[in-house]
Amino acid sequence: MTKQPNNLSPPRWADKLLNAFLPPDLAEELQGDMHEQFEAQVEEVGLTKARWLYIWEVLLFCRPYYLKRRLNAQIISMNDYYFLINPTMISNYFKIAFRTLFNNKAYSAINIIGLSIGLAAAMLIILYTKDELSYDRFHANNPNIYRLTYQSFAPKGGMIYQTGNTGYLQGPRFAAGVPEIQSYVRYQAERRDMKLNNEIVSQEVFTTDPDFFNVFSFPLINGDATTALKQPKSVVVSENIAEKSFGTANALGKVLMVKENDKFEPYTVTGVVRKSPQNSSIKFDVLLPLKAGKEEMENSENWLSTSLNTFVLLNPKADAKAVATKVNSIFQIEAKEVRKLYAEKYEMNEQWVYSLQPFTDVHLNKDLNADNGLVDASNPAFSYILSGIALFILLIACINFVNLSIARSVKRAKEIGVRKVVGGGRSQLIFQFLGESFMLCSAAFLLAILLVWFTLPTFNQLANKVLMLNYLLDTKLILGYIGLFFLTGLLAGFYPALVLSGYNPVQTLYQRFTFSGKNYLQKLLVVVQFSLASFMIIAAITIYSQLNYLTNKDLGYDDKQVISLRKPNLTRKEAQLLKAELLRNPDILAVAPKNNGFWGTSAKINIDQTLSFAYETVDESFLPMFKIPIVKGRNFSPDFPTDSSQSVLVNEAFVRYANWKDPIGQTLTISYNNNEKYKVIGVVKDYHSRPLNYEIKGQVFTMRQGNDYGKSFIKVKPNTETASLQYIEKTFKKLFPMNPYTYQFVEEINKENYADEAKWRQIMIFGAILTIFISCIGLFGLATLTAERRTKEIGIRKVLGASVSSVVQLLSSDFIRLVGLSLVFAFPTAYYAIEKWLQNYPYRVSISIWPFVITALIAIMIAFFTVSIQSIRAALMNPIKSLKNE
Repeated sequence: MTKQPNNLSPPRWADKLLNAFLPPDLAEELQGDMHEQFEAQVEEVGLTKARWLYIWEVLLFCRPYYLKRRLNAQIISMNDYYFLINPTMISNYFKIAFRTLFNNKAYSAINIIGLSIGLAAAMLIILYTKDELSYDRFHANNPNIYRLTYQSFAPKGGMIYQTGNTGYLQGPRFAAGVPEIQSYVRYQAERRDMKLNNEIVSQEVFTTDPDFFNVFSFPLINGDATTALKQPKSVVVSENIAEKSFGTANALGKVLMVKENDKFEPYTVTGVVRKSPQNSSIKFDVLLPLKAGKEEMENSENWLSTSLNTFVLLNPKADAKAVATKVNSIFQIEAKEVRKLYAEKYEMNEQWVYSLQPFTDVHLNKDLNADNGLVDASNPAFSYILSGIALFILLIACINFVNLSIARSVKRAKEIGVRKVVGGGRSQLIFQFLGESFMLCSAAFLLAILLVWFTLPTFNQLANKVLMLNYLLDTKLILGYIGLFFLTGLLAGFYPALVLSGYNPVQTLYQRFTFSGKNYLQKLLVVVQFSLASFMIIAAITIYSQLNYLTNKDLGYDDKQVISLRKPNLTRKEAQLLKAELLRNPDILAVAPKNNGFWGTSAKINIDQTLSFAYETVDESFLPMFKIPIVKGRNFSPDFPTDSSQSVLVNEAFVRYANWKDPIGQTLTISYNNNEKYKVIGVVKDYHSRPLNYEIKGQVFTMRQGNDYGKSFIKVKPNTETASLQYIEKTFKKLFPMNPYTYQFVEEINKENYADEAKWRQIMIFGAILTIFISCIGLFGLATLTAERRTKEIGIRKVLGASVSSVVQLLSSDFIRLVGLSLVFAFPTAYYAIEKWLQNYPYRVSISIWPFVITALIAIMIAFFTVSIQSIRAALMNPIKSLKNE
């Protein structure tokens, strides 16, 4: 029927007048009849007369009787509202809700478990993220604590290098020249040998300035914070060290023996502090006064050294950018001569620019992170990834919750019809559905808290944290959880309540109804669920493959049965003596000393080219012991005495960077060695001296006499590790009784390099399993909904001869298509994400088609089996039972 033109309609003001006098139900019914009569009168007597007749009939109804009926209807409506929120009715709602949930234990349990898993995952990730964001925020002087950083720029522009480390001079010189700097603190990590309980141990200690406790909030249990570090032989220790050394935390005045210049010196304990907070970048057990002598403070070359962290405390009203400008002005003036010297001597012409980094920014900064004594450097990407996983799991859980709520609501159609027939209003039904939804949410929240409590130790181990459940007792977090509770409850209960409560009771009693539309909401939810789940599976497979690649890739050397024995400042004579003694044991195959840690310097090559590289101090046994081949030239040899003073080896990467066609005989002028010249006698095949997270760079191997060693590598026969270690320990303690004995197997060191990747692999696998599990629950709910809606259709098909397999195919095909559609969305998103993630690794697996094929098979097979369970049950149902109500 076509719509009437506006000029053939009755007067609008007359309709409004009628609605003002009559009750809504009567006005709607009467207005429809009057409009039909108006259309007939237009044809009989014309438009103008029909309108006058319409107005006259409206005026006949404008009587006090009808106005009174309208007012009474409004009062009844208000009474219904007060009846709805009556405590007795609310109690009744909850009783019915509890009875309904109790009588459907399986569905209730699936609903609660699915949502509780999602909520527990979200709570754990919130704990992690909150801890990450809280680092270093407990200091009373925040946000006025800054770390000095600098960037070096090439003369033609472009940043060469940036670091958060400085030398001895910056702190005192800048504080003296900038009034806004109230105080400065230099902080440096060292290792010292100490006597603890008559045992010599290698202990990490930190040297710092006397104002340390005035700038940072580390309360002393015993001692005076203002004077604790003023004396050169004073020491501040943690409770742990105090109890380990003296048997009590009250250790003021006691003496701790610390090795200094090859002999143990007495240090007096002047303070005892509690254990450093978990969320602190500064963690220490032993603090010593930083000793910078007159010679070091007057040495202008210390302007360009990077040996420690320097912190400054600014005036609360100071502008950090303005302070940085003043700092750079001081540097330009006072470091002018030394920069000129370095430009002439080492051709270092870069520009140095200082800036101030807020201390609270250090922990999560990728470029200027926590190092050189500052600990727990983190990558903000970890928080983003974990938050994404939690959001995925929680979103899938909520979708699953909605689907199952809808599936259960359809089976209660008769109950809804009966309620409406006996006078139940739509608002009452909505309250009933929402009450059940909130009861399920409450149970899920309680179960989620229990899951967090049980899984927190495992999560702490995976995330390398010490998180506590009471971290969740934060006002903002509690408000967020309350909001999440109401949002989830409304989301799960409102849709089925709104739709089902609006159906005609006759239709619901005879089950002659369907959800409106083509169920786009449910289909969309399935696609979203499996898109997220597929994304997680692809990510987990990729991380698993990358970790396997890192742990199984050939490093270019043999690390089997090799022990790393640490001995700081190992001299040439000591190294030779240790090597000779160890080789007396037939189970020890080789011994090779090497410098400790990473040394880096630069050299001038090709007349005008400067190249940076790793500087390795070894002897002639190092390469043969690790089975690292020489690809050109020869190794160091005792047959050539000048090898220790005139010769070096370089690796293949160095040759590539130097662009040498024939490296043998080329000359290096090493700046670190006072511009000493060395000739290349051999080229070492590239090997991974550092973790595979780092690209192979240039290496130079030397036997220079002036360089000390720091450790020895010892190769032992297979299956003799225990006996060999006993002999090594005995020999070491005999030769170096004043040094601690510490060792590690090189193979174990290499595995530890990828501990973070191993933990991320486990986290991603757990996340993928959870998303698939919860998605399957949601799919099961939709399969149930579909089977309920199509029960009679299935019965008719079976009566007409349909087989069980054809019915299963009928019910499963739609869902399989939805899962296939989800893969279309998941694959490009996952490809982009894993490609970005893999770019963090210079050595990585290539992105192949197999993770996507495996994911598709997993998703489709799991979806098929999940839907088939319900489909087979529906297909096996007796058709007589399904058709008896028709």
